[in-house]
Amino acid sequence: MIYCGIDWAERTHDVALVDDTGQLLAKRHITDDAAGYKLLLELLSEYGDSEENPIPVAIETCRGLLVAILRTGKRKVFAINPMAAARYRDRHSVSRKKSDAGDALVLANILRTDMHAHRPLPDDSDLGRAIAVLARAQQDSLWNRQQLANQLRSLLREYYPAALEAFATWANGLCRPEARELLKAAPTPARAARLTRTQLQAALKRAGRKRGIEAEAERLRDVFRADWAHQPPLVEEALGKQMLALLIQLEAACTAADQLAEAVEEAFPQHPDAEIMLSFPGLGIQLAARILAEIGDDRTRFADARGLKAYAGSSPITRASGKKSSITRRWVKNDRLNHTGYLWAFASLRASAGANAHYRRRREVGDWHAAAQRNLFNRMIGQLFHCLQHRKLFEEHTAFPITITAAA
Repeated sequence: MIYCGIDWAERTHDVALVDDTGQLLAKRHITDDAAGYKLLLELLSEYGDSEENPIPVAIETCRGLLVAILRTGKRKVFAINPMAAARYRDRHSVSRKKSDAGDALVLANILRTDMHAHRPLPDDSDLGRAIAVLARAQQDSLWNRQQLANQLRSLLREYYPAALEAFATWANGLCRPEARELLKAAPTPARAARLTRTQLQAALKRAGRKRGIEAEAERLRDVFRADWAHQPPLVEEALGKQMLALLIQLEAACTAADQLAEAVEEAFPQHPDAEIMLSFPGLGIQLAARILAEIGDDRTRFADARGLKAYAGSSPITRASGKKSSITRRWVKNDRLNHTGYLWAFASLRASAGANAHYRRRREVGDWHAAAQRNLFNRMIGQLFHCLQHRKLFEEHTAFPITITAAA
């Protein structure tokens, strides 16, 4: 059997082929373009790569055009963690020497000796991978939006506390279109104090507000004209210009988040697993799409529910050595899926009486809020695995059966 290892880079890649005995059969230095990809496929074909007997490939990434080319057909592609590859390098040399060609050889030997210990890239559908791209991008845009909103809030605290007080009663605060429109109309507290009722109402209407405009404009006018501390005029004007520059970035981040959310809402319902996932309490289109993005739609990816729970970081990990034993939370996990699971568990408390009762039981036995949420997520993602494997919708009475004591 032949094994292939590829040490990838931005412009060029090193390829190595070894046989069962570890002997180096061929090595190539290819470019990151169509000509280089063609040379790689020709090299694999020369050494017996075919649809019936594909050559497995090890590489230190799971993204990019090179990986997309390698995943054509039935070829298995193994994404090896760079830290794991570095440990394997020490098995072949203790002098700490390193080269790109040598790393390609190490990756090929990883498959030769320990292919059973590594997991190939899942065979997800094109629609599933497209949803993963959109869901992850939407999640990143929300994080970016929140980061910019925090920066803007810190800046406003330095010279414009009236704005923070005016927007405190609104959900999402500075991310709301009304807040952004008012900050554009009055970038400094001095200008905000001079705004009339008509100007405030016009700003609210431009932001898309439909109800309670007059009352809200009156409230904003009172807040802006209250007695606040001020920076020197020149400093205040400079801070206002800095705020407007930051506001442009926040507005772009808000627009990107909204557009990506619309794209997810359009693509996710087309997936065959959408109906099953949306039947679970607390899962809307955005959260369900994020979960699908991380677990994929290849049902052979996880051997059982325990593997999925460990991947999500919801199940605890045991560390035992001699007489010492401890059970702690997992630190090595899929952070995106773990973050989504926390939001899912929190949303399910109101949507499911069984989930709420499970959370309360965990709190009563001494779990903190985060631990109880994690335990609930651990149970529900196991139920999701079962429903996806057997193509069943969520059933409240089956997922959280009423015990005899609770019924009494």
